[in-house]
Amino acid sequence: MTKKYKIIITLAILSTVLFFNLAGETAKAGLLTSKLTNLGEEAGFADTEPSLALQIGKVIRPALAMLGVVFMILIIYAGYLWMIARGNEEEVSKAKKIIQGSVIGLIIVIAAYAIAFLLTLTLSYNTSLW
Repeated sequence: MTKKYKIIITLAILSTVLFFNLAGETAKAGLLTSKLTNLGEEAGFADTEPSLALQIGKVIRPALAMLGVVFMILIIYAGYLWMIARGNEEEVSKAKKIIQGSVIGLIIVIAAYAIAFLLTLTLSYNTSLW
């Protein structure tokens, strides 16, 4: 098996483990949310349906988080390529291009996350728009 396939398999396994770990943490948070909801109902607070903005935010945030993980994996991969280039300018330039693309993509993902967060926050407080 070549080094390229070993790296791809290792990254796939790591990303799968990370994804399932995040899913487990989300399940724990869901249990805590349901317990707090039950406590609020017992205290007499009315259960309101979440707004459209909050529902969209629940979909966008995990997707952007996974994209961030992908870009970080690309940066690690490019660093690995650079380390094993052994002075080969072609390999070094390939690694630099991957790093540049990853950094630009990471900036785009962070900006998208910030925009989605601000829109969700704004629309959740301004329910008169809906």
